[in-house]
Amino acid sequence: NKTVHIVDGIIAHIGEAIPTSKDMIIDAEGGYLSPGLIDMHTHLWDKYDLGLYLSHGVTTIRNLLGMPFHLKLKKAINSGVLIGPMLYTASPQFTGIHQEGAHRKRIKTPEEAKQLVKRYKEEGYDYIKTYNQLPKAIFDATLEQAVRSDIPIVAHPSFKVDYAYHFNTAVSTIEHTEDIVQQALNYEINREALAPIVSGYVAAKQTHCPTLTVFYKPTEIYNKGEGFWETEQAEYMNPYIQGIDRDDYEFHRKLLAEAPERKKKINAQHDFHLEIIGKLHKAGVNIVCGTDAGILNTAAGFSIHQELELYRKAGFSNYEALQTATVNPTKVYEEYTTFGTVEEGKMANLILSSKNPLSNLSTLKTPEWVMIKGRKIDKSLMEEFKQRAYK
Repeated sequence: NKTVHIVDGIIAHIGEAIPTSKDMIIDAEGGYLSPGLIDMHTHLWDKYDLGLYLSHGVTTIRNLLGMPFHLKLKKAINSGVLIGPMLYTASPQFTGIHQEGAHRKRIKTPEEAKQLVKRYKEEGYDYIKTYNQLPKAIFDATLEQAVRSDIPIVAHPSFKVDYAYHFNTAVSTIEHTEDIVQQALNYEINREALAPIVSGYVAAKQTHCPTLTVFYKPTEIYNKGEGFWETEQAEYMNPYIQGIDRDDYEFHRKLLAEAPERKKKINAQHDFHLEIIGKLHKAGVNIVCGTDAGILNTAAGFSIHQELELYRKAGFSNYEALQTATVNPTKVYEEYTTFGTVEEGKMANLILSSKNPLSNLSTLKTPEWVMIKGRKIDKSLMEEFKQRAYK
């Protein structure tokens, strides 16, 4: 029962007053207005994913595998040439010289790391992304230069340092609950060893980005076999990326054939992930929703609703789950404080749903409309975006 007055893409006033006749009036007809969703861990492969995000209520994405074309997309979105969610992008991944991959920066020396940090800041990347084979000396140099250059680090935990090493003020978020198990706990479900990790997060006031959805995908490979591909999400994956996913699928099916006990083990690890983020949450750790969208049948836009449901299974209330994809990211970056809530002075990044998401989060999967910087994206345009991505 409120009127939300939007001027030039900003929420100017929230109150009881009826708008003046000169204003364009949107009758929400008893609907529920929520902040647009934020996916804090995505991999953006092509511009058609941008429409998929908007059509599922995602109005901000943090891309964590940066390439030059992301800078072009960001500029096009910011200038209004493209309609899309607000796009923030990390640099190419920093890793050691022995890790393969043309999409990674295989860094040889600490000095090279420092120069790359400065270069990527100048080019317009928002974060430095560190990866799992980054040696300590190069990591040290990266941290040092990131502070000097005033650019945050997003850390995929490195196996070349202790997990606690990532509890550094230069690291804005630590990614992947699975790496708590695989790195910190050495692939063991060890609750005793988990306790100091949880305490470390609390003491360092560190933020965690779980990406539970992308690890849940291998459990589906083990549990469903070819049924893994029979999902709506699979139909919207970039065909080239789906080819890579097919290789991963065959790899896991081969492992299962060789060792059937792996099915029980991977399901147990997924269940332990839910337990871990439940404990982090109860301890007061800031958790931000990230899905690893774009990887292993985890489609843009679709994935955030699956991720939020997993948080519900971990013991979050609907409200607490929704916070991870709205207000919690605003505690990480100053520039995010301009959105993430429905308040006067905030950007009009909004979702209108017909039912109360605090009663049923799934209602956000099918918004009545989405608004990005005050621009309304209605159902027909959302469907057009989905069809373009599908094709």
